[in-house]
Amino acid sequence: MKRTFTAGLCVVVGIVCSLISAGAQTLTLSLDKALEIALSDNPTIVVSGLEIERQDWVRKQTIGSLLPNVSVQSQYSYSIVKQEMAKGLSFGADNTINNTASLSLPLYAPTVYETLKMNRTQMEQAVESARSSKINLTNEVKKGYYNILLAEQSLSVLKESEKSIAETVANTEAMYNQGLASEYDLLSAQVQLSNLRPNIVQTENSIKAAKLLFKMYLGLPAESDFVLEGSLDDFADEVALAIIPTDSVDLSNNTDLRSLEFQRKLLEHQLRMTNASRLPTVAAFSTFMYSGNDNSMNFGEIIGGSMGGMGGGSSTPTTKKEWWWQKPLSAGISISIPLFSGGRNLNKAHEIRNTLHQLSLQRDYLAQSVNVQVESAFNNILTAKEKMTSNEITVRQASKAYEIAQVRYNAGTGTILELNSSELSLTQAKLNYSQAIYDFLAARADYEKIIGKGFELN
Repeated sequence: MKRTFTAGLCVVVGIVCSLISAGAQTLTLSLDKALEIALSDNPTIVVSGLEIERQDWVRKQTIGSLLPNVSVQSQYSYSIVKQEMAKGLSFGADNTINNTASLSLPLYAPTVYETLKMNRTQMEQAVESARSSKINLTNEVKKGYYNILLAEQSLSVLKESEKSIAETVANTEAMYNQGLASEYDLLSAQVQLSNLRPNIVQTENSIKAAKLLFKMYLGLPAESDFVLEGSLDDFADEVALAIIPTDSVDLSNNTDLRSLEFQRKLLEHQLRMTNASRLPTVAAFSTFMYSGNDNSMNFGEIIGGSMGGMGGGSSTPTTKKEWWWQKPLSAGISISIPLFSGGRNLNKAHEIRNTLHQLSLQRDYLAQSVNVQVESAFNNILTAKEKMTSNEITVRQASKAYEIAQVRYNAGTGTILELNSSELSLTQAKLNYSQAIYDFLAARADYEKIIGKGFELN
């Protein structure tokens, strides 16, 4: 029994440990994988999908306004005190039941027809809003991805520089102990190493912050961990071979311009709805009533008895309670013609036309702004590509200069200042090279956002 229990406990512990290790497994992300996760799990994308669904329900509500409207009403009343006539004669029933069924069907409803058209435009606007959310999120994910790669590559360059400077400090210290180097040379090397360490710490912290922001874009838990595939240098060939288009740019898919276009369409629908509210509406209706009461005496008998009494005859009213049921049915057509509403519809139409004019001016200004953004993105792409080409040459030259300065310093013919300067130049050249690649990729992502593309995975 003990051996069985121990074996079972080991199995359970093993399963739990495997689950924990699986949950703590580091996620490896490529750019396409990150985009796929973000476009499915990010809350803004989910909200956009729900908004499309909501607009579909709004459209169905409007369609319901054109369908028959059927209602049933039932009422029961008991007369505590009846209405009385002269000589104490009362009439009315003690118990009354009224059942009413009514049906109405719109035959001509111009405002509803325009509302349906507006609902279709609202649905298109919701779809465009979802597309805009995807484009904006794609831009943020791409730039966040590139930013992490830049920070990681900068950290790698800084640590490589730290390792080189640390070796210089060790060599200088050995030379100083042997009397081959001055104390100034040793202090200079140590100061350069100390100045580099805060930059390393700052870069490490920037990587943590960038990863937290990236997790938010992807909808990942804050406690999860991930690594990105490749490095920023992997994009160097792509940048070098990139062809910059020189043709005019098609801005028909720009999300900001399309958003204003949908606003214009909605205002035009509102204007037509306002004008349609001046037209008559026609509806068919039908009403059926099933009502009954328990009259204690027949009113005809009372009249007959009274008349008979006046004529000398005698007639005794019936005192037995009997239910008297009625079943009236009616049908017809109603026409509603608006004649005067205090000028509200006319003033509303003027207001909408004023708003349309404002929107037209805003769109012209926005189109100019978008053209400036496109030109700026082009300039940033061209500048980054030229910088990368130039910095690539600079890195090779700085590496050669550093090797020469190191050999000269170790041979005793060079100075520590010369070595420190060449090492600093090499580090800066590598950082500038990485920055140029990032600038190109970020500018291209901004360009894709402007022209309304960039959320496709292929």
